Amino acid sequence: MTEIFGRASFTLTKTEFNFGTPDFRIIINANLELTLNRYLRFSDRLLSLAVILTCLLFTVVIASAQESQKRTENSKPESKVEQSKQAADKSKEKPGFALSVKTNPILNISLKAEKVKLVEIAAELSKRLKTPVVVGSSLQSEVVSIEFSGLTLEPAMQLMAPAVYVDYEIETSGITQPKPLGIYFWDANAGEPSITTSIQSSTQSMLIEGDTEDGVEPQTDAEKKKLEEQPLRIQFQENKLSVKAKKQPLALVLLKIGEELGIPVDIQFETEETVDIEFSKLSVEDAVRKLSPNIKLFLRADLSHAERRALRIVFTDPTKTPSTGF
Repeated sequence: MTEIFGRASFTLTKTEFNFGTPDFRIIINANLELTLNRYLRFSDRLLSLAVILTCLLFTVVIASAQESQKRTENSKPESKVEQSKQAADKSKEKPGFALSVKTNPILNISLKAEKVKLVEIAAELSKRLKTPVVVGSSLQSEVVSIEFSGLTLEPAMQLMAPAVYVDYEIETSGITQPKPLGIYFWDANAGEPSITTSIQSSTQSMLIEGDTEDGVEPQTDAEKKKLEEQPLRIQFQENKLSVKAKKQPLALVLLKIGEELGIPVDIQFETEETVDIEFSKLSVEDAVRKLSPNIKLFLRADLSHAERRALRIVFTDPTKTPSTGF
């Protein structure tokens, strides 16, 4: 009450009262009651404001806690989803087989695969060898289980499919190893893949001669002797090449070989070089190596039948840098 009376103010009007009269007491009591009511209303407002603020603060705290819990709950499945995605990405990046390709000291391949699609192995081989590896249409769904270690190219590839073909570019300089241009995993009954896939030929030199008796076997001793005395004689039998050239232009010899083999010959460099050589029953690859170090021979290896067939001969400019093989 002391505080109340301390805050109370009394305003006297112009009317004068005696302190001992009842009217004065009535006025004092009225002022006291009015002041007390005002104070109580003010206290009630403060209390109400405090209650409202407390409720608001409590509501904010509850909402913040609920939001934090919701974020925590949402983050858990997201992290699991992210982990599953990462695992899936890793499984995609890592093939389901083990493949090793080494080039030193020579090209050798190791592979371990269990029930893996042939097209998947071919794709990885192509990437490692930097060579197109083509799977025939009939083998697109083929699943293989295979294991080998440290095999060179042809023995390794021969294990991959019923029929396998490898197209090569061979430089007779001997500086580089034969360069694979294309590898084909094929069905044995599908026929050979097209040679134009990996052997690109834009030009071809032509040989024009007036002798119509070439290819005719001599019948008499005189004819045989005349044939033996010819300065240029080329024969191709049973996949073996025989050449007899007495100071003949190299370009002419190459064109005659191409004619005998039935393949295109491309003379890219004009030369007056002559050859004086004689050999018998050599493979085409070994034969052209004896003629010049500036020849590129394109050939196809049929691994299923152990056959090698020449596809094209190119006489190159010796001043150009040779390509790099394995």
